[in-house]
Amino acid sequence: MGRLSELPNIGKVLEKQLNDVGIMDDSDLIDLGSKESWLKIKEIDQTACLNKLMALEGAIQNIRWHNLSDADKENLREFYNLQKE
Repeated sequence: MGRLSELPNIGKVLEKQLNDVGIMDDSDLIDLGSKESWLKIKEIDQTACLNKLMALEGAIQNIRWHNLSDADKENLREFYNLQKE
């Protein structure tokens, strides 16, 4: 378990947001998953966007979010769009 900012896509700002919602390390992030982690961040940051959601999933998969599979990207887009309704 290391610092969250050592994961792909996680900078200092996102790491602080994750810490602020109780996600302290990579195992917390993996256990909660990208969608639930994003929802927690959304509670404290109404500007949380689709890119942040994809960044979280990429961090979980240990890849840059741009390299997520098309299926993963579509799944996350659908989830994000449902949250806006």
